[in-house]
Amino acid sequence: MTRECAALLPGVCAALADPRQPGLDDTCLEKLLDWFRSLTWFGECRGLLRGERRSITECRMVRVGRDHPVPPLPRQGHLEQVTQERVSRTVLAVTAVSRADPTVELLQDNPSLTELITSVLALPDPSPSILSFTLQLAGILASSESRFQHLQQEKLLGRLFGQEGPRGSAAWEDASVRSAWLKGVHNMLHHQPALHFLCSTGGMDVIFTLQGDPSLFVASAASQLLVHMLTFSLESETSKALSAKDCDWPACAQMIVKHIQESLQSSSASHVEQSLKLLSSLFGSCFGSCYAAWTEVLWLDIAKQIESFLLEETVQAQPVLANLLLNVARSPVFCGTEGSFWALVTSALERLTPVQAGPLAVGLLKLCKCPQDVRIQALTVLLQPMDCILRAASQPLECAGLLDESVSDPVTVESLLSSKTSCAGLLCQTLAHLEKLLSLKHLKVDLPCVSLLRSLMTILQFCNGSLSPTSPLGSTISRNLINCFRVQKSALDVLAALSEKKDQNEFRQCLLSSEVLRLTENLLEDPESYVRASAVTAVGHLALITCFAPESPVTGSQYNKESIIAKLQEILSTDSEGFPRRAVISIFTKWLREGCTGRLEDTEQFVSRVIQTVEHDLDWEVRLGGLELVEVFCSQTICQLSQCPYAPVSSAVTSSTPQNELLRVFCRAKLFGFLFGSLCDCDKPVGQRACDVLVGLRGHFYPMSTLENPQEIEDSPAGLGIAWLQRTLRQGSLAQNFPTDGGDGVDFQDPESMMLALGAIDLLELHDELNKSSDHVEESPQSLLQDILATVGTIEDNEVDCY
Repeated sequence: MTRECAALLPGVCAALADPRQPGLDDTCLEKLLDWFRSLTWFGECRGLLRGERRSITECRMVRVGRDHPVPPLPRQGHLEQVTQERVSRTVLAVTAVSRADPTVELLQDNPSLTELITSVLALPDPSPSILSFTLQLAGILASSESRFQHLQQEKLLGRLFGQEGPRGSAAWEDASVRSAWLKGVHNMLHHQPALHFLCSTGGMDVIFTLQGDPSLFVASAASQLLVHMLTFSLESETSKALSAKDCDWPACAQMIVKHIQESLQSSSASHVEQSLKLLSSLFGSCFGSCYAAWTEVLWLDIAKQIESFLLEETVQAQPVLANLLLNVARSPVFCGTEGSFWALVTSALERLTPVQAGPLAVGLLKLCKCPQDVRIQALTVLLQPMDCILRAASQPLECAGLLDESVSDPVTVESLLSSKTSCAGLLCQTLAHLEKLLSLKHLKVDLPCVSLLRSLMTILQFCNGSLSPTSPLGSTISRNLINCFRVQKSALDVLAALSEKKDQNEFRQCLLSSEVLRLTENLLEDPESYVRASAVTAVGHLALITCFAPESPVTGSQYNKESIIAKLQEILSTDSEGFPRRAVISIFTKWLREGCTGRLEDTEQFVSRVIQTVEHDLDWEVRLGGLELVEVFCSQTICQLSQCPYAPVSSAVTSSTPQNELLRVFCRAKLFGFLFGSLCDCDKPVGQRACDVLVGLRGHFYPMSTLENPQEIEDSPAGLGIAWLQRTLRQGSLAQNFPTDGGDGVDFQDPESMMLALGAIDLLELHDELNKSSDHVEESPQSLLQDILATVGTIEDNEVDCY
């Protein structure tokens, strides 16, 4: 802590403890807490405190006490290998650098901190805001053992976190106080004394109770805290799990495990659900990935109970089971193909409802190590609704159908699709899962793409009413899906993802002979904007297989390349909603990346037309997409004209001919007017992206990173225009009516002028300005403390004036 901050801190603490002062806003208090966290090296491990899957070695501890850098802990393979001894050695090394223990200094040099806590505790009715702040502050300060002992000597921790604290007061009714109590405890639990303190003062029972808190934030915080406590208990104790029959949980971990076991056997459905959620969080944390032996011990303790929940089809806990089993499956313990665990997983796929089993199935398919028979069963679960759609429509299945057999009773899926309330939900979930799978680069099961295409076409026909099935089931599903925009959008999204599998010739032939192209193009005029946007994406992807494919393209004017481009350009120019326009610019960029826009001359004209459309678009994301397209065009053109097929031209290229031709191409495409104008865009991401592109171009044309001589520029014919451009760019988004057509003597289509502009304007300075945060005004701890005192001073002045 700096001397200036140390001088300001007593006044701030006094103001915070003064009940006459109106409370500071939560943002200000959180900034204060962040500052105190930065003064303690444990505060840098906030990711670990939240139960994220990382080890202590991954927490970057950058600052201790008085701004002394702290070396990172040595990397180890697993969290369980990082012993307390290693942590202690690192602390000793830091202490040697600091010349004194900063954890002791913080409280000894700033007694106003303990005075603040004492004063708040003395208040008969502290505000929930200040009490919450104090609880969190005390937890941060107690995160080191020396400061913990200091606060214990002052008898403060018991009055905050013990039985005599706010747990039994009226303030406890406020959810923010309960949440702050949990956060304070979480901040504090980084050493054995804190763990023993909590266990000996009844804190564990409080946390168990808060698992079922009506506030979801409080309940979640309680669950995360228990996960942290169990893993910290294992990490800091020397106990070692030898086998399922020979193990000895540390005391705190034993309390948590016993609580889990008792809750699972409870007659209260809410208690069962809380324990299942806790187990899911536990197996999904570093415990499941780094404590293999303990993971196996815990699972063997609860496996029979979990199996019984699956067999009891009426139990309310079943929806939580899928997530629990998936998190357990991710543990290295169960990577093998043998064992009862995978039998339990297959049982879950059979017994859970399609809605419950869907997330489990897609999660299993994304695992690197999963038995192949389980993968096939998971894929079958996902495809059952699509198979039902095909059967209901009485489609001829030349390719042996979508599924050879079902995992669960097909009647269940048919019942859900027959219900108006569940039909759309099941299909949207199924389609979302399929889209995720199609996006994976490596999928260890084969998807029946042709049959999937047929089922997607059937869904689209059901939605627009163009298919009238004769079967009772098909008629019911058709009525449920008519004009169902959500399902239409989801089907189009899967269709776009499916078209990426364009290397399959059979799929392409099926596509060309189906009604899919007509259906998707018709949806470009759908009344719902997000359906139009998904239709744009689907049409754009399908065009890569049809119109732009090296094989024979689709015949007929309706589906040729020029027709598709014209339709999408019309949407980009005239659609009243932003979603479809964003989709068009994204597709245009994809086409450009994949070299589908023809020769350079054709591409130049294509890019120029797009630029002239998007530069006036009111949606900043469309303008940003236009800049991405420009960046791709620049990169590809540089490669093409420099005769380098894989990378931009190097600085060693000295021939002026490619450079001059590049400038002429860029000027004809009207790139520079768009780029320089975007630097003054009122939306910062647009200006930042434009500056990035210009910096890249400048690096190409001026590889030695030297600016042009200002005097030479001033004397040149374009000098006045360049000077005006420099002044305008300094105004940033305040610049009005930025001309892109040669106004004020700047000719953005003149190669010589643009070469001078790239060399004269300090784009790196503009880049720094654009990348400053919106609150780039100094927000140091000192300024924060000064702002608080200024607010207090204003209030006191007003009180004096009243008298």
